[in-house]
Amino acid sequence: MKLFVYVKHQLLPARAAGTERNSDRNEIGLGKMTDILQYEGYFASVHFSAEDEVFFGKIIGINDSVTFEGGTVKGLKKAFHEAVDDYLETCKQLGKEPEKMYKGSFNVRIPSELHRQATLYSAAKNMSLNEFVRFAIDFTLTRASGPGGAMQVLLCVTLLLPALMAGFF
Repeated sequence: MKLFVYVKHQLLPARAAGTERNSDRNEIGLGKMTDILQYEGYFASVHFSAEDEVFFGKIIGINDSVTFEGGTVKGLKKAFHEAVDDYLETCKQLGKEPEKMYKGSFNVRIPSELHRQATLYSAAKNMSLNEFVRFAIDFTLTRASGPGGAMQVLLCVTLLLPALMAGFF
């Protein structure tokens, strides 16, 4: 059984033009180019609809579809907190586990040439394709979480990865 929860936060009046604070942008990662909110160990992807003039989001990493929205960053964060709290309470009442279980395997769709290159590279390094993919994901996540991580990942993807694939290292 899938549980669908929708929380709509009351839209608040927008700030006057030119009065947006940088901290508001950083609260949902706009200043840092991450569109993720975190609360009580739960995460949500967030977006902005110019047509509707509203921020909206969806909790990720759960088995159900839970969305929320707000007219301001503060309203969006409040709606996210309410959505998580409501979701956890609903799961508790239903005796349902809220977190999504990950089985450790997934399908990856990539261009056939990239698949061929990855297979050749992993064979040359005496590793399975699964080991190579696990290594690549771990490498990317490790680099992305440190200081300057996004730039390191960009550098790796644009400069080093093609050199690795060509066998220069």
